[in-house]
Amino acid sequence: MTQNTPSTLRPNSSQTSSQTSSQTSSQTYDVEQVVLERYQAGADQVQPSLCCPTEYDNTYLKLIPQEILEKDYGCGDPSRYVQAGETVLDLGSGAGKICYILSQKVGANGSVIGVDFNDKMLALARKYQDEMSEKIGYQNLSFVKGKIQDLALDMQQVQHWLSEHPIHNLEDLSDFEQACDRIRRETPLIADNSLDVVVSNCVLNLVRPRDKQQLFQEIFRVLKPGGRAVISDIVSDQFPTETILNDPDLWSGCIAGAFQEAEFPKKFEQVGFRDVNVLSRQEEPWQVVDGIEFRSLTVRAYKGTVKATPGPSAVRSQSSQPSSTPKQSCCS
Repeated sequence: MTQNTPSTLRPNSSQTSSQTSSQTSSQTYDVEQVVLERYQAGADQVQPSLCCPTEYDNTYLKLIPQEILEKDYGCGDPSRYVQAGETVLDLGSGAGKICYILSQKVGANGSVIGVDFNDKMLALARKYQDEMSEKIGYQNLSFVKGKIQDLALDMQQVQHWLSEHPIHNLEDLSDFEQACDRIRRETPLIADNSLDVVVSNCVLNLVRPRDKQQLFQEIFRVLKPGGRAVISDIVSDQFPTETILNDPDLWSGCIAGAFQEAEFPKKFEQVGFRDVNVLSRQEEPWQVVDGIEFRSLTVRAYKGTVKATPGPSAVRSQSSQPSSTPKQSCCS
């Protein structure tokens, strides 16, 4: 949420891993604030340290504006596992590179939604929508503002409500929380069972520990039965040390919040996903910090065991394997 907006997220504490407990107790900074500030800076100026070398299909990259390529950060390419005609949500869409790739892949009969909380990144991604629509010949992409761990809450509506109902006391805060609940219930940003695929590229690790269980629950909620999540993220071979956890730059840099590799697939299983498997694993570590290896991993998990049938979007409107995959930096 915006800097002066109280959080209304209510984390599910029924399943708390030792890693999450350790991360929570070790932090001496505001995770959301340091992440927001780091990626606001990344929207203004290229931050090479925020990404690792990744293979993308140049067939799709060549149509995307250079500014998008330079300022979009990630560690994998989940878009290669999406097919024509599907409805896809990109969590933490940033400058929009994965969304613009997906827009071309799903075609005119598919649709793509990018969700992000960073106004600067959203503005950058939206800047090229008309240009890209002209290049590919159709418009099937929208960018919306929200938190990836609370996909029902439309943050544009929240900001509008706050502009008319500023919070001055506890009674106002209670009214605000009720308004957020009403927005989730009556006009959810992303509806239940509405998506064929949810993808993400190096974003889940940026969510604060107390919200990570809710994050996986939300991914499960918005997928259709038979739908799938394809997530590229940074994992570690050991739990992060206290030194790592207490460094805000390492959190915003996708290190401190990394999932432990053996535990990552279990996060999907805990909320009901099935057929969880690793699609790709970076052989050499991206970074080694305090003797701990951090590398990219791409995981696919199904909501049930039947694959979704591609179809039109069921999400409320908001104003195949690549043939060639040249290795490029995620920022080039």
